[in-house]
Amino acid sequence: MNGGTAVQIELNVERVANGGWCVARHEGRVVFVRHALPGERVLAEITDETTRFLRADAIEILDASPDRVTPPCPFAGPGRCGGCDWQHATLPAQRRLKAEVIAEQLQRLAGLEMKIEVEEVPGAPDGLGWRTRVQFAVGPDGVPGLRRHRSHEIEPIDACLIAHPEVERLGVERADWHGASAVEAVATSTRQRAVVVTPKPRRRVAVPDLGADASVLVDEGAGHVRAVHGRAGLTEQVAGRDYRVTGSGFWQVHPGAPAVLLDAVTEFAALSPGDWALDLYCGAGLFTATLAESVGPEGAVLGIESDPHAVQDARHNLRDLSQARVERGRVEVALDRLGVERADVVVADPPRTGLGKDVVTRVAALDAARIVYVSCDPATLARDLAWFAALGYPVVDIRAFDTFPQTHHVETVTLLVKERSGL
Repeated sequence: MNGGTAVQIELNVERVANGGWCVARHEGRVVFVRHALPGERVLAEITDETTRFLRADAIEILDASPDRVTPPCPFAGPGRCGGCDWQHATLPAQRRLKAEVIAEQLQRLAGLEMKIEVEEVPGAPDGLGWRTRVQFAVGPDGVPGLRRHRSHEIEPIDACLIAHPEVERLGVERADWHGASAVEAVATSTRQRAVVVTPKPRRRVAVPDLGADASVLVDEGAGHVRAVHGRAGLTEQVAGRDYRVTGSGFWQVHPGAPAVLLDAVTEFAALSPGDWALDLYCGAGLFTATLAESVGPEGAVLGIESDPHAVQDARHNLRDLSQARVERGRVEVALDRLGVERADVVVADPPRTGLGKDVVTRVAALDAARIVYVSCDPATLARDLAWFAALGYPVVDIRAFDTFPQTHHVETVTLLVKERSGL
């Protein structure tokens, strides 16, 4: 970049990279370029420069990939909404790109050579209309929108094509939200709807008439959510069981994701009656409940979660399962505080930052026969898998799921099995 003037360069795009980027090279430096596809020749505009690499947006496609399509959303593209990374690619191509990213991260960070297939998740055959929780940022003028890529700037929108139809029925994008810093729109599997408003400091928000039946919740900070209208606890349903989720509490945003992830976790855990299992970062108890049903009354399951609302929700959701309990705390602290020294099976579903070396070491010391690791970030997953392998837990199987169509995000479920000497 030179004196504030945008620099444009021609690039031959080589391969996909983690985070919704593709890789090209210019004058010996790596260029991470968005809105491109492998094999394309593009005219790109430099958006950022470091001593080691450049970032750029493809602003004109000179030679297009056969996988390229016209993005369905008018707000997608260079300098626009940053929510979707791959709207310019067919859905099969998106899944291939995600599989390549997972495989590359596993090889580079964990030394694993694995063939990965990203599976379609039922519920969004065209890759649109799936997101059941959408958080909108609000500008000083009260107009909501979505953040631009790597920016605090807001792209005002009048509709979001990946939002679930029940979310769109709330009309959040077309309302005035003066006094709010963010508004989250929620639609559950049981057809409940809610808006969760986060006010600016020392400001009040006059909630507009949305013209749709919905709970109205105010996030007052410090983990406190107040119901202005309706109930703070919303109901999700998976495999015939109801789960209460309070306000903006964590829940998979693709309507088909909870069931497919639950099936994969259950299969990999392979629990038997009487087993002792741990569910780390258990959230509202989605996995905990099924694990508890698998081990039966003669077994036990301990869930650990740091979010206070999620702990309350999980305890409510598991109240009919005496063999399950949930404790609040950071995983490594809670395991020590509770004196947990062993387990038959460990399930872990950490945030995007992954487990980290301390938790990996603590979990490996439990000597579980199986560890089932649910991850939404290929890089932190691969890093943690390398540490697990060094501690005697090699990877046996990985399944990947396209729970976030049109974006670079992907969910994986990995099975690690304890190496036993002399066998």
